[in-house]
Amino acid sequence: MLSLSRLAKKINTGLLLLLAMAIFAGCKVYKFVDVAIPKDIKTIKINFIENKAPYINPQLSQRVTDRLRQKILSQTRLNQTNADNADWEVSGEIRDYSFSTSGISNQQTTNSRITVSIHITVYDHKAGKPTEYDVSRNFEFDSKLSLQQAEAALADNMIRDLTDDIFNRIFSNW
Repeated sequence: MLSLSRLAKKINTGLLLLLAMAIFAGCKVYKFVDVAIPKDIKTIKINFIENKAPYINPQLSQRVTDRLRQKILSQTRLNQTNADNADWEVSGEIRDYSFSTSGISNQQTTNSRITVSIHITVYDHKAGKPTEYDVSRNFEFDSKLSLQQAEAALADNMIRDLTDDIFNRIFSNW
């Protein structure tokens, strides 16, 4: 026979379970699409992203390439290879790295903008076809900063945001 305290615990546990089920039954669950990679794709070759912009930030190509490699290897099941027989081969080029004014007040520039555009090609060796993506981002900064100061202040955000956009375009079709 159950003791009164054990019976009370079982009833409380049951009531909590019913309450939780009632709460979650009325909620819609939203799920982000996970990385979408065909099952037969196992290896990836990530080539250096070249800088072909008219203005060249000397650190941008290497940092974007390194961060993209790290992100793909840590967030997908793909194995990196440098061999020519990779299932997918990613290559790209920075096509635009430009500066413009984005805000004017009292006839003086208050904000400026760096625009970066990267063209990415993913060649699917199994299907024998490429898929191309363009990623572009604007990065605002106070016009009181020099270009070098703005690049230094924005560098980490630029690398993170551009890499995230490239990753999402390749693997999530965003």
